[in-house]
Amino acid sequence: MLNEYLRDQDGVITLDQARAAGLSQYAVQRRLGTGQWQRCARGVYFVADRPFTDGARVRAAVWGYGQQAVASGLAAAWWLGLTRFAPDVVDVTMPRSGHGRCHEGSRLRRRDLDPTDIVTVRSLRVTAPALTVLEAAIRRPGGVKILDRALQKDIELRELWRAQLRNKGRYGSPAARRLLQAASDGAHSEAERLLAKMLRGADITGWRTNYPVAGYKVDFAFPAAKVAIETDGLAFHSSSDDFHHDRVRQNDLTLLGWQVLRFTWLDLNEYPQRVIAIIRHAISVREQAIRAG
Repeated sequence: MLNEYLRDQDGVITLDQARAAGLSQYAVQRRLGTGQWQRCARGVYFVADRPFTDGARVRAAVWGYGQQAVASGLAAAWWLGLTRFAPDVVDVTMPRSGHGRCHEGSRLRRRDLDPTDIVTVRSLRVTAPALTVLEAAIRRPGGVKILDRALQKDIELRELWRAQLRNKGRYGSPAARRLLQAASDGAHSEAERLLAKMLRGADITGWRTNYPVAGYKVDFAFPAAKVAIETDGLAFHSSSDDFHHDRVRQNDLTLLGWQVLRFTWLDLNEYPQRVIAIIRHAISVREQAIRAG
C-alpha cells in the first residue's frame, strides 16, 4: 500500500496516508532522520529516491495547506492538461475558515468554493475545468489561449458562464467576464473576438458571425455587401489538409460573388487601424458595385 501511494503520487505522501499504510509515527521519523524521506510541509513528505518533479512540487504545495486545499489558476490548468508547462508559483485555494500562512513557492487565496467547482484528478483536489479555464485565462499574457482551446474543444460557453456566476467575487472576475462577453458574440477564437471588438469600436454595423454561405460558415460576413472576413487565431490551421481546405473554401466563395478578406493574429494586434480601413474600403466598393449593377 505504501509503494502504491508513492508510485501514484509522484513520491509524495502525507502523514495520514503513511499511517493508513501501517507506518507508526516513529517509523516516519526514522525515515526522516536517515534522509530517506524529506519534509515538504507539515505532515507532507517526499521520498528522496527519485527526482522531485513538477508533479511532486504541485502536489506537495497543495497538500501543505491541508485536506481542504485545492490547486487553482495555472497550477490547476497544468494539472488538467490545459497548459504545457507547470507554473513556478503554485496557486492554491483554501476555505476562508482554513488556518495557516502562505508557504514559499505558492500563492494562497482564501475563498469558499462550490462543490461543483472542485474535482479530484490523480488524488489531488483541483478546480474544475470551467473555473480553471476562467482563472488561468487572466493569469498571464497569452493565457487567453486556454479559453480559445477550451471553447473549440471540450467546454461549452454556458458552462463557463455558470462557473463565472458562481464565483463572481473572486480575483480577476471582471476580466474573465469581459472575455466571456466577447465570446458570446459567437466568435470562438481570440482573433475573432478581437475583430468583433474592433468592429464595434469603429461603429461598423451589418456584420454577422459564423454566417452560412453555400455550406460553409464564414467567420464574419457583411451579407448586404457580400464581403466575407476570415481570421487566423492563436492556434490557426497549420496542417496541409487544413491549408488546402481553406483555399478551396475561399475560391468557392469568390465564385459565388463574395469578396474574401483574410487577417492574421498579427494584423489584428499590430495594425488594427489598417485592418479597419481595408474593411471599410471593401464594403464601400462592394456596395457601390451592387448599386451600380
